[in-house]
Amino acid sequence: MACLKLNSPQLFSNHVSCDGPFNLHLEGSILSGLLVVPNVCSSTQSHCSIIPKPPPLPGSSYGRNRFFKKLKGYSYVPDEAKHSWDRLFNEGYEADVRVLTDDKGIILAHSSVLGITSPVLRNMLEQARVKGGFQCVKIPGVPSEAACAFIRFLYSSCYELDAMKKFVLHLLVMSHTFSVPSLKRVCIRELETALLTLENVVDVLQLARLCDAPRLSLLCTRLIIKEFKTISVSEGWRIMKQANPRLEQELLETLVETDSKKQERIKKMEERKVYMQLFEAMEALLHICRDGCRTIGPRDKMLKDNQATCNFSACKGLESLVRHFSCCKTRVPGGCAHCKRMWQLLELHSRMCSEPDSCKVPLCRHFKDKMQHLSKKEDLKWKLLASKVVAAKGTISSIHARRPLIT
Repeated sequence: MACLKLNSPQLFSNHVSCDGPFNLHLEGSILSGLLVVPNVCSSTQSHCSIIPKPPPLPGSSYGRNRFFKKLKGYSYVPDEAKHSWDRLFNEGYEADVRVLTDDKGIILAHSSVLGITSPVLRNMLEQARVKGGFQCVKIPGVPSEAACAFIRFLYSSCYELDAMKKFVLHLLVMSHTFSVPSLKRVCIRELETALLTLENVVDVLQLARLCDAPRLSLLCTRLIIKEFKTISVSEGWRIMKQANPRLEQELLETLVETDSKKQERIKKMEERKVYMQLFEAMEALLHICRDGCRTIGPRDKMLKDNQATCNFSACKGLESLVRHFSCCKTRVPGGCAHCKRMWQLLELHSRMCSEPDSCKVPLCRHFKDKMQHLSKKEDLKWKLLASKVVAAKGTISSIHARRPLIT
């Protein structure tokens, strides 16, 4: 294919005409060449007007989009606005609703605020009768101070900390009853972080189950199980035992189940500890029979008196066991407890070794042949032990570096 020269008219289509040959000059740096472009556009304004503007840089637009996305879930309400909403509630300006409580308390409110923040209150207001120019709704079962804190939250989403500590259970019930999820989240958060105690945990558990707060219910159950001795003699437990014996039975069953799981977990940890010790013993046994350690090792290896201490934690104890095994006069399995343990370690090694013909551990080939004559039950027991020893370590890379194992 023929190459096109820079001054060749073939570089342009038939629709574009040029007065002279196209010459490309590089004068100075690339930046100086780019700075010449505005001068060309100023001379041909009609041509530059149809050229679209370049899009913004990806970094700037991407960062701006991330900034707006971050602000999307947040809002900032000035303190002045909150104060105005609190004044509207406290002063009762143009109020058209009276909220009544069992202790004959009367709270002035606005139907528009109550109706827009609580669908339940809106339905109650639609059915309420007008007396003296006021619609009357009643919040039963709570003191007037708790009802006042509840109505105030509907105006400004604010609350006094003292009122929350004193009436958190009442506020939780009202937030669920009148469908105010924002207040319900606040009550649950305060109980989870600060207001849940050994004295009120039983009451909170019952309300959490009634008010559809599963996480709070779980936290209460865990606290009851953890501090059962103290909570089981509290006044709240006594009342719950009389009013809700089914819940008491459920908590007792949970306590028994939790204790059983705890004991099972402790047992598994102890078993894993034993299997880890066996795994370390297999490593140390292979190390002694192949490389030698301190004053004991294979016949074909000369040991130095100043040999450094090895990194195998089980090597010292296993070295003493090997010395006893080599010198004991009653090496018959079952005749000596120490020798019996050594026989078991040698047999376990043979179960894990995949190269018995070249293995330097004594009796490895012997135990491999012995496997063929074991009963099915005995063979299964050894296989299960070998698999658990390997599984307890989680990884057998340290032994794989010396020889492959079979499970």
